[in-house]
Amino acid sequence: MKKLALAAALSVAATGAFAGGMVVEPMMEPAVIVEESSGSSGGIVVPLLLLAVIAAAASS
Repeated sequence: MKKLALAAALSVAATGAFAGGMVVEPMMEPAVIVEESSGSSGGIVVPLLLLAVIAAAASS
């Protein structure tokens, strides 16, 4: 009976020693964010503005 009580006491003491344990944070992959383009209008606006600036410079 004494051996059983000693084994129980040792098992309780052993689990208490590891209660805190080493904390390992989970590795999470970064989220991938895809930005959609606003369409083809962005490619037309810049040349039109450039053409307007050149036309204004040529007229003055």
